[in-house]
Amino acid sequence: MIARLHSTVPHWTGALPVLAVVLLALTWGRSLPVAVVALVSCFLAGAVLAAVHHAEVIAHRVGEPFGSLVLAVAVTFIEVALIVTLMADGGDKSAALARDTVFAAVMITCNGIVGLCLLVGSLKRKVAVFNAEGTGAALATVATVAGLSLVLPTFTTTAPGPQFSTPQLVFAALAALILYGMFVTTQTVRHRDYFLPVTSSGEVIDTEDHAEPPSARAALSSLGLLALALIAVVGLAKAVSPAIESGVAAAGLPSSVVGIVIALLVLLPETIAALRAARRDRVQTSLNLGLGSAMASIGLTIPAVALATVWLPGPLILGLGASHMVLLALTVIVGTLTVIPGRATPLQGGVHLALLAAYIVLAVSP
Repeated sequence: MIARLHSTVPHWTGALPVLAVVLLALTWGRSLPVAVVALVSCFLAGAVLAAVHHAEVIAHRVGEPFGSLVLAVAVTFIEVALIVTLMADGGDKSAALARDTVFAAVMITCNGIVGLCLLVGSLKRKVAVFNAEGTGAALATVATVAGLSLVLPTFTTTAPGPQFSTPQLVFAALAALILYGMFVTTQTVRHRDYFLPVTSSGEVIDTEDHAEPPSARAALSSLGLLALALIAVVGLAKAVSPAIESGVAAAGLPSSVVGIVIALLVLLPETIAALRAARRDRVQTSLNLGLGSAMASIGLTIPAVALATVWLPGPLILGLGASHMVLLALTVIVGTLTVIPGRATPLQGGVHLALLAAYIVLAVSP
């Protein structure tokens, strides 16, 4: 599959990131009419698909679990850039944007991506098989950092409202960054075999023999085009964000829906790549992508936003409400029960998707 995708590089996947960056330069900082917003949205979707392709080429070159890490960090870069730029423009009304976007990313990855991939993998092979040790370590890290960053601010009393005081925010940012660094070290160095795909009998798959890996030159080309695609995604999403905010307000929906839309945009490359891996019976790779993106989303976004508060005006609200804390607790409990056996049926996938549906319903109608 990678070889087939790689053969298309001289075509749209190579040209579209460049064209998208040109369009970004032409539209940056301008008020866009509806027709131009539609055009920008089309190029935004194309840039996302191009980013997926080039991330997969790089992943095939460096192997697992490094490939999953490349895409997770790339997606988080998009998320951080969007959040910081929107917070800089939004003032007090965007005080909760980081919380809403990060929590949406956690729910989409831990329930949406994980649920879809377990469903696809188990329907294809009757039972989806993965490594419980690596997946459990990822879930434990996500749960810890989410609890420290998104739950604790609701109960602290030093600062008014569901927000941290400065020392508390510094601690949460450092804890998130350190735990993410430890997770990456565990995933790529000390216990790399815990995050490799496994066969139905539990044997680790350390090589991919279905296609030759791309050359170093091809991988470097994809790395450059991936960077262009990500710049285009960040900039074009920023360009259409006023239309998103206006549409959400016109529909009478809560402002937190903006965070969901942003998370859906930035996680689209991750979702497509994870589903492709699940269809190839590489469920562990799918879980690496999903949970790794959740870990990167919290572990990198919270420190970045905390640093940005030095120059950003307005408060930073991180604490979740009661209903969202219940959903987070259910996600951790259900995720733990899913991970422990190292095998999953379509039922587990359906349960995770039900939790995501509940989150979306409550976001639209609190």
